[in-house]
Amino acid sequence: MQKFTRSIMGTNSIDHCARLCHSSSVAGLFDTIGGGAMTNDIPSIKESDVIFIIGSDTTSAHPIIASHIKRAVSQHGARLIVADPKKTTIADSATLYVSHKPGTDVMLLNAIMQQIILNNWQDQDYINNRVEYYELLKQEVLKPAYNLKNAALLTGVSAEDIAEMAKMIGTATKTAMYYAMGITQHTTGYDNVVSTSNLQLLCGNIGVVGGGLNPLRGQSNVQGACDMGALPDFYPGYQKINNPANNAKFAHAWGNNSLPSTPGYAATEIMHAIVKNKIDALYILGENPVLSDPDQAHVIAALEKINFMVVQDIFLTETAQMAHVVLPASAFAEKQGHFTNTERRVQQLRVALTPPGDAMLDWQVIQMIANKLDANWQYQNAQDIWHEINQVTPQYQGLTWQRLEHKVDGLQWPCFDEHHPGTPVLHSETFLRGKGRMIPVSYQFPAEMPDSDYPLILSTGRLLEQFHTGTMTRKTPELDIKGAPRVMISVYDAEQLGVKNGDMLTLSTRRGAIEIAAFVTKRAQVGVLFLPFHFAESAANKLTINALDPIAKIPEFKVCSVKAEKSQHTLTVA
Repeated sequence: MQKFTRSIMGTNSIDHCARLCHSSSVAGLFDTIGGGAMTNDIPSIKESDVIFIIGSDTTSAHPIIASHIKRAVSQHGARLIVADPKKTTIADSATLYVSHKPGTDVMLLNAIMQQIILNNWQDQDYINNRVEYYELLKQEVLKPAYNLKNAALLTGVSAEDIAEMAKMIGTATKTAMYYAMGITQHTTGYDNVVSTSNLQLLCGNIGVVGGGLNPLRGQSNVQGACDMGALPDFYPGYQKINNPANNAKFAHAWGNNSLPSTPGYAATEIMHAIVKNKIDALYILGENPVLSDPDQAHVIAALEKINFMVVQDIFLTETAQMAHVVLPASAFAEKQGHFTNTERRVQQLRVALTPPGDAMLDWQVIQMIANKLDANWQYQNAQDIWHEINQVTPQYQGLTWQRLEHKVDGLQWPCFDEHHPGTPVLHSETFLRGKGRMIPVSYQFPAEMPDSDYPLILSTGRLLEQFHTGTMTRKTPELDIKGAPRVMISVYDAEQLGVKNGDMLTLSTRRGAIEIAAFVTKRAQVGVLFLPFHFAESAANKLTINALDPIAKIPEFKVCSVKAEKSQHTLTVA
């Protein structure tokens, strides 16, 4: 798809769902350690001394990794720290749980680093040998703004708990850090990610077994989509498109000397570009922006305006219903290929089912369109495409089709030749960029804060029982019963509104309003509503703000101001 976009359509305006979840990781970690992937592997979680989870409801969104973390705590003596605005299920296993206010991650992390430096707990040898710009970081985090008193005031975490977090991390043999969209989905997402990197570099935790900096990918192949260059500024293998040498390399590989070298639009910029008449055609493959993108009214207005839209998918999604042409695609169990999971593990996919009806393999559909547009693509099967991937993607050179065919558990990239064993732990001797780079960042407020009109904070996320926009999971009645649309609200806020568990609420922001049942729980932070985004009938993205991180272009799904009122309707959900 990215080859089609660049070599046939002549644009770098290709992007995918990582823009909405981990573009902050790609941008931030590329600048600090040279790459945005999870640095460690799942099996070595048990080797950790301390595990620090921040901004991840791990049990709901990444249940397999959550089970490994809980096993590390219960069977291998790891100590767990969890920082999250709501008390997630995995926090029940924590030695220390703190509930910081949404959008205060940089304040919390900088305050922790201040305490580590003041107590001389940093790994000075590691810093001297492997890290640059430590003095600049030190100058920032030692500012009075990040002292315990001020940090406690802004984050809502007690000074004692911040000091305890710093001591646990600073004195640990090795700390593994795990984060997800609670860190990335902010207008300061880039800064948040950089802060996690600063902390792990400060304590010498990157490049060691049982340590690392581990962004948790939320879909089964979102890492692979990044690796394959489905991004507006990278070719496959994170090779910059504005580098003349890279441009020449792909021009030769693809037989096209007119590849564009200007970065394209990010997914979150495309709807704006349509409204401004800068884009008049759109090709959507397996994505459902009507439900997944922020500010739904804005998205629908753009898609109603577009001159021509093709959607290639396995079901008639809310987005496909607006398309001019719908192409029937094949599901994961109906095709060959590879998945690259959150720990960079590449595994081969085998065909289990025949595609139904007129559905075709995705690569065949794309090749047919390319050849109708005067290309001369001659792929005979998925192996041909994979062979090209081996040739143009350095990290994948040793991951040949034949090798992975006989390696059921796959291999982790980078894997540079057929004798390379794969790389469970990145950066063990040197960082991908040479030395690790500390980048000082200062605390900034979210784009929209509560006020008298919209006094509460709205944050969105996932349920265990549902998957993203529900295209597949909501066709399973049992899952739909267990994972129903409800908004998590604190006992205190519910009492203020006169609301009981199951009562209907009207939630409204400056973008729109929805009705949804209340889930009253002690796990919710006072003043913060948590809203799952899976449900078309109570679409979270009718409410979310279309504010972006200036570097990563990721939306601020985790913070906007909202008003909650008891609904006039009498419907009560059990």
